[in-house]
Amino acid sequence: MPPEFDYPDGISAIDAGYGRENLVAIHLLVEQTRAAIIDTGHNDAVPRVLSALAARGIARENVDWVILTHVHLDHAGGAGALMSLLPNARLLVHPRGARHMIDPRALFAATIQVYGEQAARRLYGELQAVDARRIVEATDELQIQLAGRRLSVLDTPGHARHHICLHDERTGHLFTGDTFGISYRELDVDGRAMIFPTTTPVQFDPQAMHRSIDRIAALNPGAVYLTHFGMREDVARLARDLHRLIDRYVTIARAHEQAGEDRQPLIARDLDALLLSECRSHGSQLPDARLRELLSHDVQLNASGLLSWLDSGR
Repeated sequence: MPPEFDYPDGISAIDAGYGRENLVAIHLLVEQTRAAIIDTGHNDAVPRVLSALAARGIARENVDWVILTHVHLDHAGGAGALMSLLPNARLLVHPRGARHMIDPRALFAATIQVYGEQAARRLYGELQAVDARRIVEATDELQIQLAGRRLSVLDTPGHARHHICLHDERTGHLFTGDTFGISYRELDVDGRAMIFPTTTPVQFDPQAMHRSIDRIAALNPGAVYLTHFGMREDVARLARDLHRLIDRYVTIARAHEQAGEDRQPLIARDLDALLLSECRSHGSQLPDARLRELLSHDVQLNASGLLSWLDSGR
């Protein structure tokens, strides 16, 4: 059975098996005999979701919602395939993302621009379309029900303009996708989480991200559930760290704005140094080589996203 993490109140994280363990979490919310799935991972994660449902005695017909925090393919690549196997589920997605679920060709083309065609096809395979009649647009403050359990949508741009978070009224917790950053379990020290922002191409907006983090923190949640990776507590401290690091990212990007073709490698170099320093300040004893192994992919994507932001003129 794939790695899973069971939390209180019917919430679980299923490891999507994307890249390595503890990289991408698919969250499962069970209320009575009904279920919602929050983010889907890629196509190869679909059997893991079905296995988790079966292990909990949840029939496929009893999945009411598949919810996407945003449509980047490590979060949404398996949505079409999964929806085809869940006959009664509706897909909840930001209005900006809905058209990409109905016709995923432009989304996949954008993914190729980031990863290259060979890597994109290896990671994500063929994307399946979702019938438009099964899609519900996740407008800000929309409320949905799961067996009477109320879930509310928060429009939370910054990482992407098509990003939402989901507030669970029962617990007061939030499912935050990528808006509330990345916190790998390997970087925990004595159970204490380290966090950093993700500026993946192409819609990073630092001021919007600051506002979205403030909106989450203002709800005083006891925990947030990150796609990368799982439940994180001590939310107020993590929010402060995210605000500080967003500003550091922007400073790094601005410092190399006039460096021409060297901009991205210079930004990546400084992000690498910053995140290694953050790990050491946090108390991590992992060797530098192991830290770079864990962080190198994010460093490169974040550098690319910061370069896109510089080029956008925002």
